[in-house]
Amino acid sequence: MIRSARSSKASRGFTLIELMLVIVIIGVLAAMVIPSFAGRAERARMTAAKTDITARLGTALDLYEQDTGAYPTTSEGLKALIKAPEGISGWHGPYLKGGEDVPLDPWGRPYVYKCPGTENETSYDLMSYGRDGKEGGTDDIANYNTQQK
Repeated sequence: MIRSARSSKASRGFTLIELMLVIVIIGVLAAMVIPSFAGRAERARMTAAKTDITARLGTALDLYEQDTGAYPTTSEGLKALIKAPEGISGWHGPYLKGGEDVPLDPWGRPYVYKCPGTENETSYDLMSYGRDGKEGGTDDIANYNTQQK
């Protein structure tokens, strides 16, 4: 009878102190790991916007310019990479892979395109206003400032 009392007491489960210790350890681990992931999503969005501006859209615009002799005007916009504007000769697009639509920036807004550009007077300005969606500030990403950020 003594043996059965000891074995049933030993197999009851965790004590309150053991449970609290596990919860504290999980809390400490979470406090160490969570800050290392904070801000990564925003950095990933900024990297995606830089890649779109310099590689994906930039390359498509350069191909358009080689074929037609000029970049699309501001009024023709980035849609000229998908469908030939009226009166343009030499267009051999679509210049975006698979005839996809013009991509939005990682925050879900259209990229801003100006040609001739304000900063790049002989070509174009292509930008995303970043997280806040407003021109100016430190979160703007453009083809003329991608090397700085």
